[in-house]
Amino acid sequence: MADLTHGDDAAAVNALHSAVMRLSRRIKHQRVDESLSPTEMSVLATLARCGSATPGELARREHVQPPSMTRIVALLESKELVSLESHPEDRRQKVVTQTERAEAMLEESRRKRNAWLAGLVERLDDDEWETLRAAAPVLEKLAHL
Repeated sequence: MADLTHGDDAAAVNALHSAVMRLSRRIKHQRVDESLSPTEMSVLATLARCGSATPGELARREHVQPPSMTRIVALLESKELVSLESHPEDRRQKVVTQTERAEAMLEESRRKRNAWLAGLVERLDDDEWETLRAAAPVLEKLAHL
């Protein structure tokens, strides 16, 4: 394994970090509802990906404190993007579920982001596009390690 803390490898790691962060910020701005914070959008995306969850489970998945998640869920509920139901096994808890309105908004945001990104990709030459296509599974792996 290469020494990723020195020389060319360290420079490559730094360049990767910088590029991923810049691209991520630009992609996050391609959303339909500008009134939602990136954290609120992330919670909705987590619900879409993982299904209904308690606020505590969402807090763990989103790496925020439970009181913060309680506030986020309340905001999303006030915007009719999530609903709260009693937990089937523990009536003291609530289960958060995204609404059809949230599903439609997420789908429209995904279409907008993908169209924006496709516009950027069209500016690449064939070799750059093939390199990026080959890198996508590796970047996905890194995102889940």
